[in-house]
Amino acid sequence: MKKPQVAVQLFTLREEMAKDPKGTLRAVAELGFDGVEFAGYGGLTVQEVKETIDELGLKAASSHVPLEVLRENLLGAIEEQKILGSQYLVVPYLMEEERTEEAYFSLITFLKGAGQTCREHGITLCYHNHDFELDVLPKDGRQALTAIFDETNPEEVMTELDVYWLKKSGEDPIEWVKRYSGRTPLVHLKDMTTDDEKFFAELGTGGVNIEGLTKLSANQPIEWFVIEQDVSRRTPLESVEMSMKYLKEII
Repeated sequence: MKKPQVAVQLFTLREEMAKDPKGTLRAVAELGFDGVEFAGYGGLTVQEVKETIDELGLKAASSHVPLEVLRENLLGAIEEQKILGSQYLVVPYLMEEERTEEAYFSLITFLKGAGQTCREHGITLCYHNHDFELDVLPKDGRQALTAIFDETNPEEVMTELDVYWLKKSGEDPIEWVKRYSGRTPLVHLKDMTTDDEKFFAELGTGGVNIEGLTKLSANQPIEWFVIEQDVSRRTPLESVEMSMKYLKEII
C-alpha cells in the first residue's frame, strides 16, 4: 500500500495566512509537508495560490468549502479545485441550525446530488465530522454521521474522519477508520489532552492513538494524513512543527 502523504489544514494557521499567506505557505514547505488543505486562500486569488504552491513544491491535498458556498456555487468550487490540482472537496462544518434531524436528511439529499456532480467533473466530495454528528437522531435511531454515510453513495461521498472529535465523543477512531476502509482518502490527525479539559494537543502528546491510526494505512488506502490543531497554547507554527516531527517518526 502506498504511503500516505502529509498535509496541514491551513485553518490551524489562519492568523498567519491572513497576515502573510505566501510566507506561511513557504514556512509549511520548509517544515517538510507534502501539501496543504485549504480553508480559504488568505486573500490571494486561486491562481496566485496555485502559482505559489507550485513554486514551493506543495500539493493541494483538498479544500474545505462552507456548505452554503457549495449550495450556491458548486460548479465554481469544483473549478477552483481543478485550478489547484486538488481532487477532494470537503464539507467542513454545520451551523447549529443545520443539526436537526430534518436538516440532516436535507443535507443527505444535497450530498447525493453534489457528490454525483463532483464525480462527473473528476472531483471527490468528502464529509468532515465534528462531535455533534455522533449524536443519535431521535426518530431515525442512528448517529447522524452513520446516517450520512449509509444514505449516500460510497463512490460519490467519502469521509474525512476527524479523530479528535471521534475520541471526544467516546468513539474509537481506529474502528471508524476501519469501518470506512476504501472510503477514507483523508484522515484528520489531531490529538487531545488526557485531562478533563480534553484540549487540542500536538500529535503524540495526548490520548489519541495516533500511531495506531497511522498503521492502518498499511492495509487500507489512505492518501493524506492531515494535521490540524484548532487552537494551540504555543504559536500555531510551533505546534505544527511538533506534530510533523512526531508523525515523521512513526510513518
